[in-house]
Amino acid sequence: MKVSSTLTILAIATVGSCQSITKVNDFSGTPTKLGMYVYVPKTLQTPAPIVVAVHHCQGSAQGYSTESHYIPLADQHNFILIYPNSRSSGGCFDVASDATLKHNGGGDSQTIANMVTYAVEKYGGDANRTFVTGTSSGAMMTNVLVGAYPDVFKAGSVYSGVPDGCFAVPGSTATQDPPGWNNQCANGQTTKTAEQWGDLVRSYYPDYTGLRPRMLIWHGSADGTLRYPNYAETMKQWSNVLGLSDPKDTPNTPQSGYTRTIYGEGDENTAQLVGYSAQGVGHTVPVHETMDLAFFGIA
Repeated sequence: MKVSSTLTILAIATVGSCQSITKVNDFSGTPTKLGMYVYVPKTLQTPAPIVVAVHHCQGSAQGYSTESHYIPLADQHNFILIYPNSRSSGGCFDVASDATLKHNGGGDSQTIANMVTYAVEKYGGDANRTFVTGTSSGAMMTNVLVGAYPDVFKAGSVYSGVPDGCFAVPGSTATQDPPGWNNQCANGQTTKTAEQWGDLVRSYYPDYTGLRPRMLIWHGSADGTLRYPNYAETMKQWSNVLGLSDPKDTPNTPQSGYTRTIYGEGDENTAQLVGYSAQGVGHTVPVHETMDLAFFGIA
């Protein structure tokens, strides 16, 4: 639905008064009760790209907005930021229930997708330039979102997560607190073939036949929370979903101890699938904001 430029300007004036995020009180938070926080530059030119940034467990929208440093870049590069806020007591997002894993299944992922729709309608966001990133629980949610909503998100950047569907817990519900936790997956003990991982993604939105989001994957070799084997499993998953092969490794890129892997054609900013393995880095890999934006085509 297209909104008038006057309403868009009024909405921007309401939320863009200072360099901090603002809670959106008239977002209904359905189907689950997540909070929606945004940062909209005062001088935003519309239609503008949207970046959704999803926090980790024991975190919050407010905390992640300062831990990561996207806000100054939003002013510089003209994009809208959405920070979902978990409803759970421990600050985790649900990536375990069928409701959240499946397209329009009624879980946290659908609520976040609805935030994007709200931002398009209220702030003049560009539905064709919407991206998602997150750390830990937020990284797992990023994989879930691009799997279940490839029609919404064009690319994702995943900081220390697990493959889409790896954290599934039979019987887990969208409203339980805390959300389901899968120890086998967290410990890096869940392995599948690339095709099996890809089939899992495709099963969450079986009617979808369009293009799949591009993916940027980050993981530390010393991760003791969501252990390092999850990196290889995640790369296998998205290489299959995107139909890619022939990975090329470059050591000490973008910094010492990081190994970059590119699948298919293109460079670190244009390829369909790029991974960074960070030697000796624990949980989690620091956010590389400018590299995310370059991969998204924003900066």
